[in-house]
Amino acid sequence: MEEEKKREEIAGMFDRIAWRYDFLNHFLSLGTDIWWRRRAISAIERLINPSKILDVATGTGDMAIASLRLKPDSVIGIDISSKMLEKGIQKVTRKKVADRITLFQAPSESIPFPEGSFDVAMSSFGVRNFSDVDKGLSEMYRILRDGGVIMVLEFSKPSGFPFKQVYSFYFGSVLPLLGRLFSHDRSAYLYLPDSVSKFPQSDEFLERLLIAGFITPEQKRLSGGVATIYTAVKQLRNI
Repeated sequence: MEEEKKREEIAGMFDRIAWRYDFLNHFLSLGTDIWWRRRAISAIERLINPSKILDVATGTGDMAIASLRLKPDSVIGIDISSKMLEKGIQKVTRKKVADRITLFQAPSESIPFPEGSFDVAMSSFGVRNFSDVDKGLSEMYRILRDGGVIMVLEFSKPSGFPFKQVYSFYFGSVLPLLGRLFSHDRSAYLYLPDSVSKFPQSDEFLERLLIAGFITPEQKRLSGGVATIYTAVKQLRNI
């Protein structure tokens, strides 16, 4: 019940800020989130040439749209927030890519697809919002084919000067203030720095990927460690 309650709370929060989400993403990151997604797609491209991609916690579909650069046959995005998905469907329709991208509501901890359905399972800034991170990673593992790739793009905490000091001030003071001002939601942009601080970082997250069953986990720090790309592979089984 605790997991279900957390999922409902997070879905409600994103429903409330969906109307401002895209604007605030670009504004609060000074547009860097677009570059981060491009780097994440490049990380996938180095590992695999996918035909079927699942974008978990797709939000308004930015990562799903970015993944079309890989020329897949299809991309499916799932999310628990109906309002975020509404914005995503509008965006996909406006960009005339609805024939390749499908978005619908589903939880990350119980993905409604059979084992081995996808070549890539990815998530950008969504895994820390899972009601159960380990269960979500296990589900991403399950729906991948053997040799498939997981890619997770997430916020992280920089440790070196001056990024650590700038990050602490911006995430702790400036971001919640601007987020509240533009979204009219006090809790959402207090939740962001709090969720980042609680999320398993660096080697700890790589260990979570190993526990989920993945092999060869790797990380690439971006912008001084403000964000990190994690990748790993579902091992090929002996025939």
